[in-house]
Amino acid sequence: MALRLSNVALAMALLTGCAGAPKQAEHSSLATPAPAVSTATVPADDNLNAVAWSQTAVEHDLIYLQTYRDAEARLLPAVHDAEWDALSKTDRVGAFEHLPPAVILDIDETVLDNSPYQARVIKSGGEFNEADWAAWCREARARALPGAVEFTRFAASHGVAVIYISNRAKDLDEVTLRNLRQAGFPVSGPDAFLGLGTVVDGCEQAGSEKGCRRQLVSRRYRVLMQFGDQLGDFLDVSTNTVAARRQTVARYLPWIGTRWFVLPNPTYGSWEPALFNNDYGSPRDQRRQQKLDALRYQ
Repeated sequence: MALRLSNVALAMALLTGCAGAPKQAEHSSLATPAPAVSTATVPADDNLNAVAWSQTAVEHDLIYLQTYRDAEARLLPAVHDAEWDALSKTDRVGAFEHLPPAVILDIDETVLDNSPYQARVIKSGGEFNEADWAAWCREARARALPGAVEFTRFAASHGVAVIYISNRAKDLDEVTLRNLRQAGFPVSGPDAFLGLGTVVDGCEQAGSEKGCRRQLVSRRYRVLMQFGDQLGDFLDVSTNTVAARRQTVARYLPWIGTRWFVLPNPTYGSWEPALFNNDYGSPRDQRRQQKLDALRYQ
């Protein structure tokens, strides 16, 4: 009898031990694990938001539509005003009152959308380079920006010459003209397209400045309006600093929205190197830090 009791006690003990084990395991499985420590960081790309906005934000398109529609509403009154001219005093050469009317438009990010090229740069993790840019231009697939075709066709239909001044390299002239025509823009006459490298007698061009080409137009036309996404599309900027850029355009502020129509381009432009002393040769992280240093916090 004593032996039997001993065996029963032993069995009960084993059963009790087995019953306790799953509870411990269950408790262990429900325990909150320690949070994983991630060392991954998202690489910064200064252009990602800018390109995403340009491609997807309806506000981007509305700004272009608003600008070109406003210009169209003002165009014919300007045609009938013999004293109306949209060239700076530096670019205006000679009298203009009896010259035929014209409008001057930049191409890239003014009438054609090159954001796919910028998107490719972001995806590759690289930066702008001439070879890749030229390859994109040769595809001749840039889309017309909202309102631009309608405005230029309206101007041409009313006897106003449409002149495109671009800083695309000379060997891209033909593909650029093909792209413009395919997108629906009016292109006609020897003065319709003035690319980088256009020789202007009596004027020495500095770098990619457009002043000489605007002077060439001024000899043949009364310019009613100018369109661009860079300050250099309207007048030459001798010193590319934030302060100098503001000072250069200050005297022409009354012309903004009446004779000069400025379009948004947060993806590239001379505004950017003005923040890092125009030194693209400096390391990328150094340029980025100088841009950060230029930010206002109040």
